[in-house]
Amino acid sequence: MNQTGNRTLVVVPTYNERENIAEIMARVLRSAPGVDVLVVDDNSPDGTGALASALASGHDRINVMHRVGKEGLGAAYRAGFAWGLERGYQRLVEMDADGSHQPEQLQPLLAALNDADVVLGSRWVPGGAVVNWPLRRRLLSQAGSLYARIALGLPVRDITGGYRAFTADALLEIGYQDVLSQGYCFQIDMLWKAHSAGLRISEVPITFVERVHGESKMSSGIVKEAILRVTLWGLQSLPARLRGDHRMAVAAAYAERLSREQADARFAGARTQHSSFDGEHNRVP
Repeated sequence: MNQTGNRTLVVVPTYNERENIAEIMARVLRSAPGVDVLVVDDNSPDGTGALASALASGHDRINVMHRVGKEGLGAAYRAGFAWGLERGYQRLVEMDADGSHQPEQLQPLLAALNDADVVLGSRWVPGGAVVNWPLRRRLLSQAGSLYARIALGLPVRDITGGYRAFTADALLEIGYQDVLSQGYCFQIDMLWKAHSAGLRISEVPITFVERVHGESKMSSGIVKEAILRVTLWGLQSLPARLRGDHRMAVAAAYAERLSREQADARFAGARTQHSSFDGEHNRVP
């Protein structure tokens, strides 16, 4: 386990991903030296959890959390984030196990996190792309992002994507433990709370590659949940947005956060100067 520097943990939820897990672990370790991985397995019937444990036994950068049953994507990420925060990781990443989120593109996300609180791997910004998607699915995804962007007033292009990086402070500001949505809706909910908290959100272009092995976990129930929740949230926030209250609240939250960061930087600088002064004062002539 990496013990130095700006420690990064990639959280990889799994359910029946035995055909993919070994390859994705190898790609992460090869592409991102110093980054640790946490596999969060929901008691996969196909033995994904057992295989992940076998991989972890041979490499100290791989960790595995075994859960008792299938509780959904949101619950897996909440558990993974809690595990990482308890162990002092400063940067936490969401990544699918099926290869659709390419580990080779992780470093640009982490680099962008130096100037942001949340970084989205985006399919729908210039330079972004999807591979092996039929036109219908591409249009459905773009329409979903457009609908959520309009309904919630979110200033980003790819709202439903799941390749994301967060600072530890951002997850705490969002209140990730209280985000109870699942699937697409979990991603939208996290992003909306990040925006409402005044966090700095950046998008980095990625190429999303459709899975080769296994079956997608997307279902009509997940899509319906996203539509219903986004519509409800949009209606609830509409009066404040029309009055400009929501925008003012976001701006105020951002200003307050920036002020805290500047105060922390000044305090750190003062401590450094004080330590330097003490060293000079105590030096023997």
